[in-house]
Amino acid sequence: MRLLLLSDIHANHPALEAVLRDAVPRRFDQVVHLGDALGYGPHPRQVLTTLRELDAVCLRGNHEQMLLEYADGRREKHASVVSAALLWQLGQLSDRDVAWVRSWRDGLDDPAVGARYRHGTPVSLDAYTDSVTAAREAFAHWGGRLGFVGHTHVPAVYATLNAPVGEWIKAQTFPEGGSYPVPPAARVILNPGSVGQPRDGNPQASYAIFDRQRGHFEVFRVPYDVGRTQDAVLAAGLPPVLAARLAIGK
Repeated sequence: MRLLLLSDIHANHPALEAVLRDAVPRRFDQVVHLGDALGYGPHPRQVLTTLRELDAVCLRGNHEQMLLEYADGRREKHASVVSAALLWQLGQLSDRDVAWVRSWRDGLDDPAVGARYRHGTPVSLDAYTDSVTAAREAFAHWGGRLGFVGHTHVPAVYATLNAPVGEWIKAQTFPEGGSYPVPPAARVILNPGSVGQPRDGNPQASYAIFDRQRGHFEVFRVPYDVGRTQDAVLAAGLPPVLAARLAIGK
């Protein structure tokens, strides 16, 4: 079983296309998207169509949660780039699209892989696994061995041995990509980074492949046509900052 792990596409279809061109020759059996396919970007319909065509397992992210709250009239409109993008995207999506997003689960245990998929941490949609302290908290409230998360937009691994929590937790990030063999006795939280809006100073799209048989996690960074996405952001009338930030990976 080889998993193609995607997260935080944020409606950036050129980035998703580049990732798939890079990933297909590497081979994978299943696609898992760890949340935030929507939000920020100019291509919500195209991204959802591609994920549907891939038969991806899609988890709900905080941006999907907010979009559904807007769709249901349960969220007040705010003057922010987040709200501006989500409200515009809601107007672009079909009822079928919204219904499909509504079916996405907030967290999923996959017994075939022995893993939990969730957007923020193994125990939260909204919290961030972005530090040793946050990882320690997650490990303390979750007893699994493999957790796959997104949300931070930074590819990373947090690992702990089966010892009292807090005695041994290590972190590793992958600003240029790289591989991580999962130690047999370790518990790990693995983040493939962001396809459509990296925030580690590298604007290249980020994704990962996990080889279950080998216990091997590898992050890949892929260049894409940033200018094409920037032009589409501006053409849609979305806040210019959403275009500018793509070029600097912030």
